[in-house]
Amino acid sequence: MSVTRRQAIARSGALGAGIAFSGALSELFAGTAAAQSGPGHSGNSNGYGPLIPDPNGLLDLPKGFRYQVLSREGDRLRSGEGKVPSNHDGMSAFPGRHGRVHLVRNHENRYNADIPVPTIKGLTYDPMGKGGCTALTLDARNKVLSERVAIAGTAVNCAGGPTPWGTWLTCEETEDRAGTNGYTKDHGFIFEVDAADPRRSGAVPLTAMGRFQHEAIAVDPKRGVVYETEDAFERPFGLFYRFLPNKPKGGLGSLRAGGRLQAMRVPGVPDLSSIQETGACFEHIEWVDVPDPLAAQTAIRHQDFGPKGITHAQKLEGCYWGGRCVYFVSSFARSADGSAADHYGQIWRYDPDDRTLTLVIVFGPDTDIQLPGESPDNICLAPSGGLMVCEDGSGIQHVYGVTRHGHVYAMARNAQNIGTPTAPEWGEFAGVTFSPDGDTMYVNCYTPGTTFAVTGPWRR
Repeated sequence: MSVTRRQAIARSGALGAGIAFSGALSELFAGTAAAQSGPGHSGNSNGYGPLIPDPNGLLDLPKGFRYQVLSREGDRLRSGEGKVPSNHDGMSAFPGRHGRVHLVRNHENRYNADIPVPTIKGLTYDPMGKGGCTALTLDARNKVLSERVAIAGTAVNCAGGPTPWGTWLTCEETEDRAGTNGYTKDHGFIFEVDAADPRRSGAVPLTAMGRFQHEAIAVDPKRGVVYETEDAFERPFGLFYRFLPNKPKGGLGSLRAGGRLQAMRVPGVPDLSSIQETGACFEHIEWVDVPDPLAAQTAIRHQDFGPKGITHAQKLEGCYWGGRCVYFVSSFARSADGSAADHYGQIWRYDPDDRTLTLVIVFGPDTDIQLPGESPDNICLAPSGGLMVCEDGSGIQHVYGVTRHGHVYAMARNAQNIGTPTAPEWGEFAGVTFSPDGDTMYVNCYTPGTTFAVTGPWRR
């Protein structure tokens, strides 16, 4: 099944919003609760109509949809702990009591960030780290009841993922050591965050899960295995990992008990970008113990995995669990950067029961229109049974929807020009997620850091 880029643009109503893919969407969504739910959140097969320019210049949405600004960088945190930090990135929503929703939000702050996450006693890992997470509690109408620091003193908190026991694993996308960029501790770890009560989780690095440029995670709810992506910027590129916890039944703090970190080896495939045909399936996937998960001397992707080597991929980013499989994204690959081949985005599916890896979706471009930027980046399953995809590239930035039937449509467009009238520039989207009841889409604009709640006729 494929959609041409020209068709996608016509459907979205947005010039330059071209995105194309080919792949078996039925395979991608098979087994998910949303895909089996029948009527309800089905969505129009062509999306929700053209995007309407926002008179306030913040967020363009289809007719009938509206947004609320929940939080903007530079405003005061409602806790009084300081300012809302910069660089809003990965995010997830968790159910609370009496219809409340707990949002936990990453801040991908480097050592030179404009507005750091305020350091709070008991919630700070490294006082020189400017990254971390903030947590918002919303009522049933998305009114912000509280906003506070959830973890501080970390670095470059990019993405992460929710656990089956209702916590957030926030990932540091860096390998900086103590003494680098002013840091007093090593970075490159995963931390667990309790969005409802951050002081229960504290600021403890989950060192057994590896020290590398983390991007995202997904948890197998049956086995407790945690899958991890690595977004390495230089060759050799990142790896796809799994963590076998010593306490697989889970629960807050269970991952501190340690476990084994392994990297995926696809026999005969040293670089995933070399695979171009959707539906390509590889059997007998191997998992190899990581020699030194702490990367005390050598970065993990540089370590010796034996004569068979290990499988790399450029720009491994989003990761989620759906049905009985884990899905992960390679955002793009460029042979000019050292990849084996070029592509503009892949979604892979690993089935732990069959030990098979399948290339499910390949994103454009077609030859008639050039892709404005690399996509996809953050992804999530939508209540419609399809996907929501955050675009991360040059030009105008969108949140795209991909329906179960393979149609691509623009769901939102960032209207905040952070450039100039003659040289416009727009920040990427990140952290797309849905409320537990599926009636609200939450999404971040990375810069200027803005968190939106989007409501409307999702069942239309």
